[in-house]
Amino acid sequence: MADLASALTALKDRSGLSYTRLAERCWTSASTVHRYCRGKVVPAEFGTVERIALACGADRAEVDRLYPLWSRAVAGEAAPEPRSAPPLHEEEIRASAADGDPERRASRGGRRGRAARRCRRWAAVLGALFLVAAFSPSSTPLHLPVASRRPQPQTVEGPAWEQYPAPLPSSFFGVTVNSNTGLMPGFQVGGVRLWDSGTRWSLVEPDRARYDWTVLDRLVDAAGRAHLPVVYTFGGTPGWAAPGAPPGPYGDGSRTAPPDDLADWDRFVRAVATRYAGRVEAYELWAFAPSPHFYTGDAATLARMTRRAVEIVRRADPRATLVCPSMGDLWTAVSQRFLLDFAAAGGYRDCDAAGVKLYPRHDGDTPESLVALADLIERTFHLAGVHPALWNTGSAYRVATDRPLDSAQSVAYAVRFYLIGMYVRYARTYFYNWGGTKVPLVLQAAGGPPTEAARAVATLQRWLAGARIASCGHGRSAGLPGTVWQCRYALATPVGQPHVPAVIRWTESGTVSLPAGPEVRTVRYLDGRTDAAPRRLTVTAMPQLDVGAPGDPVLSSGSGSAR
Repeated sequence: MADLASALTALKDRSGLSYTRLAERCWTSASTVHRYCRGKVVPAEFGTVERIALACGADRAEVDRLYPLWSRAVAGEAAPEPRSAPPLHEEEIRASAADGDPERRASRGGRRGRAARRCRRWAAVLGALFLVAAFSPSSTPLHLPVASRRPQPQTVEGPAWEQYPAPLPSSFFGVTVNSNTGLMPGFQVGGVRLWDSGTRWSLVEPDRARYDWTVLDRLVDAAGRAHLPVVYTFGGTPGWAAPGAPPGPYGDGSRTAPPDDLADWDRFVRAVATRYAGRVEAYELWAFAPSPHFYTGDAATLARMTRRAVEIVRRADPRATLVCPSMGDLWTAVSQRFLLDFAAAGGYRDCDAAGVKLYPRHDGDTPESLVALADLIERTFHLAGVHPALWNTGSAYRVATDRPLDSAQSVAYAVRFYLIGMYVRYARTYFYNWGGTKVPLVLQAAGGPPTEAARAVATLQRWLAGARIASCGHGRSAGLPGTVWQCRYALATPVGQPHVPAVIRWTESGTVSLPAGPEVRTVRYLDGRTDAAPRRLTVTAMPQLDVGAPGDPVLSSGSGSAR
């Protein structure tokens, strides 16, 4: 435990981050990070250690060196990590505050620092005398009262969730089209969402009651020819409908506020739903809220717009799916409050699904970091008293400024992005974006060939075509090393044939060796290779499909357990 604590402390000191700043980057509390660095508790999962190290600027070799330290610390740990850390002691509060304040750090060398050192020396002397007395052969044995021991957290083993295998629809694998050309993806996808594609309200209705359907017709017709279901996304109030509102980020004069007169909204929704009835599968009733770039109105107004739009679309196209406005920036309390206010105003009452933006909190975070945000979103919906089917409809506004990924990172991230969507049990996942190139991960430029990342996403879909998903889990609770994630499936087979069990496994980082066991017969890789299963599986950040024998059980946790 001491070796791990020393290594984490060294990384933290090198980074210059305070406990508070480091905790913010790792989605935990300053109290918890302080305990890790002081060796008072060991993180339950290696992923936590990795997040701390990466937040401190550690490179991959340094992270890999932490794993054996963490493993030894877990094996020899006397006090497991509690589920919720107790409050900071006064000493820890002072340490954390001084750590983040240069003036207070400098003051340690002054008079108060000298007094503190004298106190520590006397404390050390008294502590040594106490130990001599306590463990002297002639002394009475020291018995700590049971009540003083830290309570043991409940141990829950098994996957994060498990169900009787349910179909995984092809529509789960969506992309957001960022092109007005009418070109469609040159690799397998399950659906397209129209946004940043020249189809904003301000472009389709440039003047009141005057419509330009040219681009939207082109895209809807092209998607129809490619047999791809279309999601039309509303957003971008025209300047004529809200002339006094703040301008949006586009050069078309669109505004971030609702229209001054909701009758303008009603008319536009009716025109779109009537024209594309039976051709647009779903309507997302606003692109992004709350946001200084996309929606600066209040939640109650957006809820009224939603209810009115639902009523209008239901009359024009009863078969259409209605998706409530997509909520973004849900890492923040402001956006969580907005979601609660929207729900309280009846915004979610009549929709078929709700849109949310799952995106990493920090540039460079892994797809697995989205699980923390999904948990936060789930709790917020629970507080709101509503539980709609969730669609992940995009990323954050900052996505265009994030650092680009290299080829291998792009492949791993793109595939794991969809796998994490399955892990958090979302109904659909739309990758942002297709067709554009000013993003960290490009699937395909409009007019160009699919990238290696796009081909890997297509491979994932071929693996899971017609499959049924049974469970997902990761880490020690699922019988795996801390960095390993997995989802279980029953693969598609001809009618009358027994199902074929399979598991997709990957690591958040690094490489892990697992026993294959008799359950795994073949291993499929994203580059198209298929090998007979070795005695030990080598699991990496590139997801792999481990396939079992026909008729073997799917609802089990045997294969891949850490042994």
